[in-house]
Amino acid sequence: MSAPKIKVLCVDDSALIRDLMTEIINSHDDMEVVATAPDPLVARDLIKRTNPDVLTLDVEMPRMDGIDFLERLMRLRPMPVLMVSSLTQAGSEVTLKALELGAVDFIAKPQLGIRSGMLEYSEMIADKLRAAARSRPRAAPRRDAPRATPTVRAPLISSEKLIIIGASTGGTEAIRQVLEPLPANSPAILITQHMPGGFTRSFAERLDRLCRIQVKEAEEGERVLPGHAYIAPGDRHLKLARSGANYVVRLDDGEPVNRHRPSVDVLFHSAAVNAGRNAVGALLTGMGRDGAAGLLEMRQAGAHTLAQSEETCVVYGMPREAVALGAAVDVIDLDQVASRIMQLVAASGRAQRV
Repeated sequence: MSAPKIKVLCVDDSALIRDLMTEIINSHDDMEVVATAPDPLVARDLIKRTNPDVLTLDVEMPRMDGIDFLERLMRLRPMPVLMVSSLTQAGSEVTLKALELGAVDFIAKPQLGIRSGMLEYSEMIADKLRAAARSRPRAAPRRDAPRATPTVRAPLISSEKLIIIGASTGGTEAIRQVLEPLPANSPAILITQHMPGGFTRSFAERLDRLCRIQVKEAEEGERVLPGHAYIAPGDRHLKLARSGANYVVRLDDGEPVNRHRPSVDVLFHSAAVNAGRNAVGALLTGMGRDGAAGLLEMRQAGAHTLAQSEETCVVYGMPREAVALGAAVDVIDLDQVASRIMQLVAASGRAQRV
């Protein structure tokens, strides 16, 4: 017998988007739209009646906005939610809030040519729905709940040390959980998170507000400094390079790798070549296999490598592929990644001083 189809409920105040999503989803044999809703109040009743596997949810809607509805839904009935967001500054900030509240991922509406643009996204939308259907939904924290984040202690660390991180689906919150506890004198960090252009700047700014280290979107040619994290721009590969005695950022407009630009494998490969055993690599939650081969290269170059555990991943795809390749020295829970990274960079620093 064939596997049951993924049941999708689409919630959007735009009849055009509802029709396009239905056309796209129903064109794939393994999924179907079981209902559509013009607003969250109608959606609430349809969820009870249709019991969907995945919800697609617009951010801005009448009667109740998507964020308020998402917060209530994830508190009362956690389920996989894929946000449908506009490619604007305001849209990106609200989308990041939705991911914090428990949404699995998001689809960015094209700004021009909505019909043709959405149809071009057909395979990507299907991939995201499949990943969402396999994901582990979690109850949302209350927006007014205090969040205490103890600092991970750091001894004096060489400026040669680097932390290299890759992630995809579920990664925005996973990266936050890794970066928030790090001290201001943390080693420099380079990060590739699968995310379209227009969202990474807001992502970096949000992390910068939350973290003790400084977080920014990476810029071509800038020096890589301790106490800073550099996020790959949403439409360019991020690479680590050397300029004399310094590490510097290189950005690349090359072809997608593993269907992604930025690609985690591109970043990890550059770290293997230019940092070797001075780096610690961490591959976090995400669908697909991007980063697995690069993490193996880092391990073979002498870096210590980590993969996030299946139990704490939103989607156990990329880390699973890395583990299967033997690329990860450690497989650990997300809440232990920050402290383990700092232990490793401290230990390698001591070993080199002896």
